[in-house]
Amino acid sequence: MTDQGTQKTDKPSATEVGDVGLPEDLARADLYGLIARFFHLPPDQEFLDQIAATGDQQGASDDAPLARAWLDLVEVAKNNPAKAWHDEFDLNFISVGKPNVVLNGSFYMAGHLNERPLVNIRKALEGFGLEAAEEVTETEDHISSLCEVMRYLIAGDDVEVSNLTNQRVFFNEHIRPWYEELCDAIQDLPEMHLYHPVAVLTREFLDIEGQSFDMI
Repeated sequence: MTDQGTQKTDKPSATEVGDVGLPEDLARADLYGLIARFFHLPPDQEFLDQIAATGDQQGASDDAPLARAWLDLVEVAKNNPAKAWHDEFDLNFISVGKPNVVLNGSFYMAGHLNERPLVNIRKALEGFGLEAAEEVTETEDHISSLCEVMRYLIAGDDVEVSNLTNQRVFFNEHIRPWYEELCDAIQDLPEMHLYHPVAVLTREFLDIEGQSFDMI
């Protein structure tokens, strides 16, 4: 895990993720990590440049919804500096009171922060042997933390924890019930130009994840 959410002593590092699992699983883990990165902190210029560079490698004729969502994100990353992303992030996700968009699952599942859904997530993480990193300020029901958990359940090297069964259960219980509401909240704000494609990519990817888990 990274410092965006939870940690384990034998966690995979970013460079180790590519050394385990099947290619399609590695792609899933990478996409969970990318979504976590966007919602944990506003992207810096280096991160945006990396995303923009992938546009040259993507087939422009690919009409799959996820591919189109990715190309839209590439364009926005290419044409907007980090400062603009930072301003939009702070304006809409950070607030002394209630922000324009709440990124915590408890808010959508229970109507308030720090409710029963957060307790349930902490129990699940305890069962996996994971714990919140000391420097992390967000609670474990934050979308970035949940995506980091999914990344670990896909790419981790402990098969007792990182397996398809745990992925399916964790996703269905802690992400699936509310991610559409989160994406709606972002897309319903006209002033959130930059994070619109992030929300579309998140929705398309998590829709595919849900459909895939239903087939198990």
